[in-house]
Amino acid sequence: MARGLAALILMLLLTGASFAAEVTNVRPSQVGNRVVFDYDLAGDEPEVDLEVTIFVEGKQHSAKDLHLEGDFGKVRPGKGKRIYWNVLQDFPRGYWGDMAWKIEAGRREFKEPVTGMELVFVRGGCFSMGDTFEDGAFDEKPVHEVCVSDFSMGKYEVTQGQWKTIMGKNPSHFSSCGDSCPVEQASWNDVQTFIQKLNQKTGKTFRLPTEAEWEYAARSGGKKERYAGTNDNLDDYAWCVNNSGRKTHPVGQKKANTLGLFDMSGNVWEWVVDRYDRGYYSRGPRDNPSGPSSGSSRVLRGGGWNSKPQYVRAAFRFGRYPVNRFDDTGFRILLSGR
Repeated sequence: MARGLAALILMLLLTGASFAAEVTNVRPSQVGNRVVFDYDLAGDEPEVDLEVTIFVEGKQHSAKDLHLEGDFGKVRPGKGKRIYWNVLQDFPRGYWGDMAWKIEAGRREFKEPVTGMELVFVRGGCFSMGDTFEDGAFDEKPVHEVCVSDFSMGKYEVTQGQWKTIMGKNPSHFSSCGDSCPVEQASWNDVQTFIQKLNQKTGKTFRLPTEAEWEYAARSGGKKERYAGTNDNLDDYAWCVNNSGRKTHPVGQKKANTLGLFDMSGNVWEWVVDRYDRGYYSRGPRDNPSGPSSGSSRVLRGGGWNSKPQYVRAAFRFGRYPVNRFDDTGFRILLSGR
C-alpha cells in the first residue's frame, strides 16, 4: 500500500501545477495515509477570497466526492496554504494508473444574466500551435509559437435555449433535443447577428474566438493535447461518430478539459472569427493572430457529432462559406480580457 501511495505522489509531483498562474510553490508530500499539498496563493486583490479547485483526470472535484480538507474552496490569498487528500479512502487498494491533476486558484467564472451563458476566465500565454503530434493535415503546419492575451470563453457551446432568448426562433435540426442542446444550423453570418443583438442587450462586447484563442483554450491552456482535454480517452470527452448515435447531445455531459471547458471536441463544429487560408500558419504573426485579411470562407474547429476521431483533434481546421448552415455546426462565445 505504501509503495502504491508513493508512486502516486511521484506522479503528482511530475504532473502538477504547471498551468494555474495564481498557485505557486506546490510541494506534495506524504503524511501518514494522506497526500499533502503545500502551496502559496497569490491574487490581484489580497482581501478577496479565491476559489481553489482540484482537477483529477480532467474532472473538477469538491470535498464531497474526494476526501479533501484544508485550504480548499474559498481561500484568502497568502503563503503557506495546505490541502490534505486522504487518497486511501478514495482508492483503498492504491492507485496504480497515470493520474493527471492540477490545483487551480482564482477560476473566474461568471454567468451572463440575459441568456444565462457561463464563461470561464482563461489566462493568456504562449504555446506551440498546430500539428504537434505529426498526424495532421498540411494546413496544420508548420507548428509555430503563438501568444494570446487573457480572455473569457463560453464554458459550453451556445444552446438552443440561449439562441431563442436572443433571436426568438430556433433554427436547429435537432430541436427535439431541447434547450440545453447546442444550437446548430446557424451560419457564420447568423452568429454575427446573434452576437450583435447580445451585445446590444448586455452592453458588453462578446465575439467569436480567434483560431489561436480557440486552440489554446481547447488544449487546456496550450498543452500538448490531441483532443480537448485528453490524448487518448476520446469517448470520455467528446460526442463524435463513435458514440453520438448520429445526433447532438445536451452540453456538458462529457468531461471538461482542465480549464473547465466542455465539448470543445465533438458535439458540434464551432465557428471562429478567422478567414480560412491553408497556408496562413507560415506567415501569421506571433501575438494574437486573427487570420488573413481576405478569403471567402471562415474557419470551423472541434468536430461534431458525425465526425471521425481525426477530425475532432484540437489542431484540425477547415473552412466553410459564412452563409452555410449545417446540423453539425454551432459556436461558443468569447469576451476579451478579464
